[in-house]
Amino acid sequence: MDASADHAPARLMRTAAIASLSVSVFLVVIKALAYFGSHSVSVLAALTDSALDLFSSTLNLIAIRSALTPADAEHRFGHGKAEPLAGLAQGAFIAGSASFLIVQAINRFITPEPVEQGSVALAVMIVSLVAATGLVAYQRHVVRKTGSLAVSADSAHYATDILTNVGVIIALILAAGFKMELADPIIAVLVAGFLLFSAWNVFRQSYDQLMDRELPDEARAKVRSIVMAHGEVRNMHDLRTRASGINTFIQFHIELDPAISLMRAHEVSDQVEHEVCAAFPHAEVIIHQDPAGVETPPALERT
Repeated sequence: MDASADHAPARLMRTAAIASLSVSVFLVVIKALAYFGSHSVSVLAALTDSALDLFSSTLNLIAIRSALTPADAEHRFGHGKAEPLAGLAQGAFIAGSASFLIVQAINRFITPEPVEQGSVALAVMIVSLVAATGLVAYQRHVVRKTGSLAVSADSAHYATDILTNVGVIIALILAAGFKMELADPIIAVLVAGFLLFSAWNVFRQSYDQLMDRELPDEARAKVRSIVMAHGEVRNMHDLRTRASGINTFIQFHIELDPAISLMRAHEVSDQVEHEVCAAFPHAEVIIHQDPAGVETPPALERT
């Protein structure tokens, strides 16, 4: 295979991360100008969301660089744990920002204020909508080419930002154009609620990876079906799986004919490993061979 083809996915992933970071910086700057000009709390919500995007994109860039770093003598299992560690920090930051936004919205409910320079703020939000839409389109192209989970997660987050921008545009039209001032804090509260929901999802996924939670049952069943499809594998047990960033670790025991040679057992194991790695491209597979009927699966085995 051409060496340049091997590096193409890595280049695409890095380019997508840099593009995400650049768009985040641009959106934070223009939304900050729009907020200080309009004093709209819904624009503040959009600014908060973009500031979180900037924070997330920075962590995403670091995580991708770390994920693409090969294992070394001091990190035999790679550097994938950097991603969930960053996720915990991201979740805490999102939750704190959402809480601040709710306080600001409540204050605006108590003391409503008119939206100033609504047309300027509206123009900024439309530009933000176009920029976010373009970034999502490019990120989805990169995901199709690379299968990157980090870029896919970032793309999903920006896709929700598109909805946030649409909501803020509606709030600005209602508040500035139709003098419905309460629309401004209402949209801000809705955005804050969505941010809290996002914070919980980020925290839960990060916690699962740090605690080495098993892969979903569907993935485990897929591993089992691949292993058992080999004609010389009589049974399997002690399947253990975990995820670490973009990497997956899979280990299990296979039961083989006790009469076959050690060389043949090694060949069968290599064949099974090849099939599992073909289905899980970023997996490291460890297989132990047992004579069929000799070892009893442990009580905690789930399959």
